[in-house]
Amino acid sequence: MTEQESRTRVVVIGNGMAGARFAEELSSLDEGGKFEIVMFGEEPQGNYNRIQLSSILAGTKRSDEIFVNTLDWYTENGIRLHSGVAVERVDRDSKTVYGAGGVVEGYDHLVFATGSRAFVPPIPGVYAEKDVLKDGVFVFRTLDDCERIADRAGSVKTAVVIGGGLLGLEAAYGLLQRGLDVHVVHLMDHLMEAQLDADAGEVLSRIVSRMGIKVHLRASTTEITGDGSVTGLTFADGSTLEAQLVVIAAGIRSNVTLARGASLPVKKGILVGDDLVSTGDDSVYAIGECAEHRGTVHGLVAPAWQQAKVLARRLADPASDDLYQGSSFSTGLKVAGVDLVVMGEKEPAFLDDDVIRWTDPASNVFKQMIVRDNRLVGATMLGDDAGVAGLIRAYDTQEEVPARRSDLLFPSAGDALMTGVMDLSDDAQVCNCNGVCKGEIVEAVAGGATSIKAVGNANRAGTGCGSCKPQVQELIQAFSSGPIVTDPSEHYYVPGIPLDKAALVSALKERRLQSVSAVCEDLGVGEADVLTKTGLASLLKTIWGSEYDDERDARFINDRVHANIQNDGTFSVVPRIYGGITSPDELRRIADAADKHGARMVKLTGGQRIDLLGIKKEKLPAVWKDLGMPSGHAYAKSMRTCKTCVGAEFCRFAVGNSTALGVSIEKKFQGIEAPHKVKLAVSGCPRNCAEATTKDIGAVAIEGGRWEVYVGGASGSTVRKGDVLVTVDSHDEVMTFMGRFFQYYRENGRFKERTHGFVERMGIEHLKALLSDDVDGICDRLDSEIQAAVDDYRDPWNEAETPNHPSQFESVVANV
Repeated sequence: MTEQESRTRVVVIGNGMAGARFAEELSSLDEGGKFEIVMFGEEPQGNYNRIQLSSILAGTKRSDEIFVNTLDWYTENGIRLHSGVAVERVDRDSKTVYGAGGVVEGYDHLVFATGSRAFVPPIPGVYAEKDVLKDGVFVFRTLDDCERIADRAGSVKTAVVIGGGLLGLEAAYGLLQRGLDVHVVHLMDHLMEAQLDADAGEVLSRIVSRMGIKVHLRASTTEITGDGSVTGLTFADGSTLEAQLVVIAAGIRSNVTLARGASLPVKKGILVGDDLVSTGDDSVYAIGECAEHRGTVHGLVAPAWQQAKVLARRLADPASDDLYQGSSFSTGLKVAGVDLVVMGEKEPAFLDDDVIRWTDPASNVFKQMIVRDNRLVGATMLGDDAGVAGLIRAYDTQEEVPARRSDLLFPSAGDALMTGVMDLSDDAQVCNCNGVCKGEIVEAVAGGATSIKAVGNANRAGTGCGSCKPQVQELIQAFSSGPIVTDPSEHYYVPGIPLDKAALVSALKERRLQSVSAVCEDLGVGEADVLTKTGLASLLKTIWGSEYDDERDARFINDRVHANIQNDGTFSVVPRIYGGITSPDELRRIADAADKHGARMVKLTGGQRIDLLGIKKEKLPAVWKDLGMPSGHAYAKSMRTCKTCVGAEFCRFAVGNSTALGVSIEKKFQGIEAPHKVKLAVSGCPRNCAEATTKDIGAVAIEGGRWEVYVGGASGSTVRKGDVLVTVDSHDEVMTFMGRFFQYYRENGRFKERTHGFVERMGIEHLKALLSDDVDGICDRLDSEIQAAVDDYRDPWNEAETPNHPSQFESVVANV
């Protein structure tokens, strides 16, 4: 008997997250080489992280970035993978698996890890022919699905997602990032009803609506219209919705067709016991979404991985008493970019259950916990993860909760459960996506993993939605005995090009790359993701000015049409009002334009401007013409506004002419591109009525006719008082130092890094030495560069007369 013939052959049907994890676990335990592992995977690739499919659809990741095991990994680990080969039938009598193309494999143990398939409701018009979806209709389940949807998205305007569960919202969010007008059609009363109650679902609806996704609840689709290709949907109430792309995300069903054909006991899934053995054959097992255990089919990754680990241990050691007894995981998710943590029960089951709930509509936050017999039996945290570690500990350990229950939801309110990751027990789960506990992370760090990426390679922590990365980093810092390493990609200026900003700028200048497509082609990244394109577009304009080759498909929708898209697909128009000072004539023109073009709201902004909201895309050029005012750049990563107080012209306390200085600043720096938006203000005295100390750049008049120039202030989600860069004697000097700092930030700020983060990273003393003391001799060059940007400025609203292309202002929203 040969060595191969003497080995126990384990055949795994399915190379998804459950099957591949099982192969990893068994391979790692097989020290004596007694197992021969053979796998079948319908998809032609290796194993990839399905949690990241929405990032592929959004264009923020490339497909090669989400692979867990490449094809080489199987070879290197002695695993025979039949990639791209579907299993056609299983003969249990002869213990043989028959695959497409004549592939035949015998087995000693057979593991079903066939996962699930997308459920396609029986909607008239969904199929072009039997089992072939109509052109423009897709499911959202595989990498191939994502790539085909993305291809279609590049040539259409409106997309509809059928299904308001997690998968549907992720698909909608991805399509929104591609600039499409996106609708979510959901049959139920609220979104994500499987995880959320009605109140939490309502908060989630508000969140995604504000992003720009239109939500249609209680909407029953009766037909998908279109002869050759999809043109829209018809609903039970007779209403219609136009669309050129439809994604069906109406749920999943366990993929049990093959198991049924093999006469295995099946209900919702393949029936298994605590030993994960099929109840119909003791040489057959099932794990993951195809397995039904104690009446439950788990649709999450963490239970599948726990099952994979238990089964691998049982096969590696027949004497093992490991059993799978079910999962009650707390689950952390990213829903359309919003943090969501759910655990246990979502609604009270008994009259004496205590329900503690907090809803803050303005902040898009919903928190709820359910306490029974002084134990936490369920919790939901949407939009705010403060206190999650304490909740997870209370849920996992079933300790008695504090008498003041709100301390669990708001840990800063008391010390009882102000629990960070260091306070958790070793068996407490840190990575909810992948079911990785604190002890496993500490073990990886002790074994030499000194970066988040290295820890993820060891146990998958942080490779799902990514929300646990701060906790993983904290454990690395606490338990690493060597130098801590950061992931090089964290220093890339844009995700798709492996260069930091300095190296990227050098390459662009050396090779004279003046368009986004030229950069991608020359630097070998191929088709760039959305963040890479938009980041490069801003950087190239900063570097090349009028020589920049402007490819509009590299811009976000706001920058393509010079207006800020709103949650209903209309736009916001904010004309430039220098220093916040207007005139009766300007006010009349604004009012007339608002009336004429149907603005749904006219609002005074926090930056002392007037915002016309609800303007249709096709009307933007006409609004601009009627206003006869320049763009206020309220949509751009650029210099926005300069807020002022009335200053010495009117105020009895003022010691400086803030209005004149504010107007001069705004006229000089208007619309100049930057890594992020830049807001300015000038206050005429230290009373600081214009809030200049909490702006990106600000100036405050002080006694003696002098001015303090502040940098790095913030008053949004981060609140920070700016640092004084210099104190000067004149308006001209204020503008010189503001321009100098602005240019240095443009050259050295990271993409999407606000000035407060930039100043903290650089250090104010270092900035003073560079920009005031001129220790590196760069000030003259900075002054010259910012002046060149000023001289190159052109008002983008001039495109009202000369559009960039004929369809630039065609509406993306049907019937709006």
